[in-house]
Amino acid sequence: MMVFNDINEFKQWRLEQMGLIGFVPTMGALHKGHFELVQTSLNEADITIVSIFVNPTQFDNKEDLANYPNSLGDDLNALEDMGVSAVFLPNYEMLYPDDFKYKVTETELSQKFCGASRPGHFDGVLTVVLKLFNICIPHNVYFGEKDFQQMTLIEGMIEALFLPITLVPVPTVREESGLALSSRNQRLNSEQKQLAPKLNEVLKNASDAEQAQQQLTELGFNVDYVEDWNHRRLAAAWLGDVRLIDNVEV
Repeated sequence: MMVFNDINEFKQWRLEQMGLIGFVPTMGALHKGHFELVQTSLNEADITIVSIFVNPTQFDNKEDLANYPNSLGDDLNALEDMGVSAVFLPNYEMLYPDDFKYKVTETELSQKFCGASRPGHFDGVLTVVLKLFNICIPHNVYFGEKDFQQMTLIEGMIEALFLPITLVPVPTVREESGLALSSRNQRLNSEQKQLAPKLNEVLKNASDAEQAQQQLTELGFNVDYVEDWNHRRLAAAWLGDVRLIDNVEV
């Protein structure tokens, strides 16, 4: 497995690769959800590239950014064991030579749901993803359905900007309890970890979004939103200082 910290060396290597290129962008602290994305790419593509970059422009909360878990050594070992071809490890200066003066903005969906309470979040997501697409030049990209709003926005960007890329959605990976896997789950205390699976349970069983929000509040969640949209029930809710998101088909 090749590991690149230099953008020019990576771009030169990429131009030498033949066949179908699969790409999985991540922020590290990898778990089974990420590995499902990677494995799907390994099954479908000739070359699989993974990037690891904690993108500061998508964090509206500096404390959340500072607390984001880092397990780079374990991540690299796991990716090598899986058979990944290359890992790209950029830094801020490398990806933002303009210091984020230029950005990608979507003006409708990005203002709702997670975007309503996290101003500028999706500007950061879309901008960094477009930069990584332009550097990695993938044919297929793999995103999890857990971040359904994010996935939909990226798919829309691909279509709107005529990018020659296919987005492959991968179903949400869950713990046995039903809790959607997330790097932020590591920050839940034992009591919160017991309560967290109720998020998915309530979303699935409530008769409508309003009832789901009421039940989650009664259980002790600090609910950001519950909304039914595009045949999905999407939600974000806090347990302490940990923000959980999930969605189910409706």
